Parts: sequence; structure tokens; C-alpha cells
Amino acid sequence: MALIVHKYGGTSMGSTERIRNVAKRVAKWVRAGHQMVVVPSAMSGETNRLLGLAKEVAPEKPGPAYYRELDQLAATGEQVSVGLLAIALQAEGIDAVSYCGWQVPIRTNSAFTKARIESIDDQRIRADLAAGKVVIITGFQGVDAHGNVTTLGRGGSDTSAVAVAAAIKADECLIYTDVDGVYTTDPRVVPEARRLQRISFEEMLEMASMGSKVLQIRSVEFAGKYRVPMRVLSSFTPWDIPIEEEAHSGTLITFEEGQSMEQAVVSGIAFNRDEAKVSVLGVPDKPGIAAQILGAVADANIDVDVIIQNVGKDGRTDFSFTVHRNDLARALDVLRTQVVPALGASDVVGDARICKVSVVGIGMRSHVGVASRMFRCLAAEGINIQMISTSEIKISVVIDEKYMELAVRALHREFDLDQPEDTLQGA
Repeated sequence: MALIVHKYGGTSMGSTERIRNVAKRVAKWVRAGHQMVVVPSAMSGETNRLLGLAKEVAPEKPGPAYYRELDQLAATGEQVSVGLLAIALQAEGIDAVSYCGWQVPIRTNSAFTKARIESIDDQRIRADLAAGKVVIITGFQGVDAHGNVTTLGRGGSDTSAVAVAAAIKADECLIYTDVDGVYTTDPRVVPEARRLQRISFEEMLEMASMGSKVLQIRSVEFAGKYRVPMRVLSSFTPWDIPIEEEAHSGTLITFEEGQSMEQAVVSGIAFNRDEAKVSVLGVPDKPGIAAQILGAVADANIDVDVIIQNVGKDGRTDFSFTVHRNDLARALDVLRTQVVPALGASDVVGDARICKVSVVGIGMRSHVGVASRMFRCLAAEGINIQMISTSEIKISVVIDEKYMELAVRALHREFDLDQPEDTLQGA
């Protein structure tokens, strides 16, 4: 008997028929002797519907109180899901109980709409598991120290599931989604993309941070930090397939960097359309400028990604960085009202028509020339690079958004990612 966490995405919970199929799948695992905790998302489209309603009645300039209510509203989507799934499991003859994040409780900080989990009290979960119940917990949400309902941001149910798995020391966390694993890139952009049998946590972390939408980055961070075995697999396989087959399907995210993984220089191409570039022009070229600019942005709870400071000329320089596209207007407002007057900068400009494309692979550690191959490939397609960022196992470039699909397809070919995995990796 193993302690297993299942997470189901919004598409998997998209109708009562699909919820019944989820219940049948979970019941199969229970009947095989496993203890089960399930973390479902809201039904597909429900969170967007709720946020759309909020937008219709929102004040012209929303303040902090608005975001508190936004979380109160958005959290109800998952509450519907857990209740329906518990009822569907009861119809299967399985004893099940559902909880909201605040009932467990899942403690978070107070950053409304993108809160971070601080702790999980597993006492209630363990008591129910010991009593033979399936425990169903809302994803995407928690409660802060003041008793306010908080949400974790888009994709937060993945993080909830992995955090719960870490708290209860689960044997494995299975992320059921509308794709059957992690691919070398998005198959909708590159039809030749391959499903990876396994990928390291480091690579998955880079893929998630660079725009791969299969898993939310914080869920991978949690899994890596607490060493939670994790598998991405499809919820659209028949619910009654043999459990042994299901347990070994999809993509395993692992710490093992064996021979089969090391032979692949690049494991995948990630991309992110949700980027925007901000440039602060004509700032004084002296120590502390970056801290002043980015400090003001951080105080507004805006995440910064790629950063570039140009070479100074005549005592002035330009400072550029990328933010999420949804944060562009706020970032520009903060910089124009707080930073430009304080620094005496000449201007602030924003560009929402950019994207980020990345090559990722642990094989880069032992292979030289990956960057030059990447840059030559993009140059051959006439694609200009605006910004570059690197890590030990990743190279990212910021380019014009209109060239994104061309860049992804060209790089996928350049690094032979369309070739069978056993050919590339000796698997």
C-alpha cells in the first residue's frame, strides 16, 4: 500500500461526466489498496468566468481591498469541484471527504492573487486517511495569518498538490492533465515534438520558468526541495486501464541523471509569449541604480526576469528588464511616478510585442558550443536577439514576438529533438 496524491486539472474536471470518470479512476487506486489524497482544479473555464464577473463590477483603479475580494471570489471554483468529486466518489461506494484550503489549513502569506504556501497542517488529513477515507482538498488556495482566503496564482493547484504531497510524505504525486506528459516543446507549434519518458527536476524547473505550461514553476520547486517523486500523465486515458500501466505512463520527473539523460545536450525548447520589456532610458551610470529601479518594482510585487544594463556613455546608461505582460502597465506607472523623478532618467518605455525562447538541457554542463549553435540558427532565420540570459543548463533569448514559432521550430530541428529518444539518448 502506498500513499498517493492525484492532481486533476480543470479540463479533467470540466463536466459531471468527466468528474465521474475521475471518481472511477481514484476508486480504482483505492481498491488496489492505496491511501489517496486528491487535489482538483476548478471546472474548466470557471475561474475565468468568475474573474470576468469581477472585472465587470470592479472600480476604475482597484486597490489592495479589491485583490482580497478577488481571491474570495476565485476560490469558490475549487470549492465546487471538491464537493462534486466527493459526492461522485460516494456514488462509487468510496468514503470521501472534501476540504477547502482554509479548513486543512494551508497557510500562506498575504500576497493576494499570487500567495505563497508557508505551511500545511496535515493532522486532519492523516486522521481521515487512517479512517479509510479519500481526502479531497481544494487546489489553488489557502488562508493567511489574518484568516483571509488567498489564491496561489494561475496553475496554483499543481503547487497545492505537491505541497500536500510533501507535507504528508506521499510516495508519489501524479499530475493528471490534458497532455500525456512533458514534450520537447509544444506539439501545437512543432508537430514533431516528442514526449520525454523522464526529465530531471532541474530541467523541468527551467522549462517551467521559461514558459512551459505543463507545470507551474512553484510546484516543481516544491517537488525538488522536498524530493517528492512526480509524474505528469493524461487524464484522458480510459479510467479502467491496468493500474500498473497507468503508474508507469507519462513523464517521470526525477533526480536521477543517469547515462541515458546525459547524452542529450538539449532536452527541450521552451517559450513564453507573456513577456514584456521595460527600458529606463538615460539613468545615471553609478552604483545603486539597479537597486533603486528594481527595488521600486519589487515593492509593487512585480516579478522581474531578464535584466540588461547597457555600457555607460557620458555618465548615462539604459537599463532594461522583462516582466509578465499583465504587469507592464503597473511597472511603467511605478517607474514613471517613483523612479524617473528620483533618478532624473530621461524616459521609460515598454514593449509588449516580445517573447522569450529558451533551450534547456543538463547536457550543456559537459558540452560546449550550445550558445553559438543557437545564435547561428536564429541568425540563419533572420531573427534578431534583443536580450540574452543564461544559466548552467539553459540559454534564453528575448526576440520579437512575430518570430517566436519560427525560432522554436528552427531550434527544435537544430538540436535534433525530432529524433526518437532512444536514438538520441541510448535509452
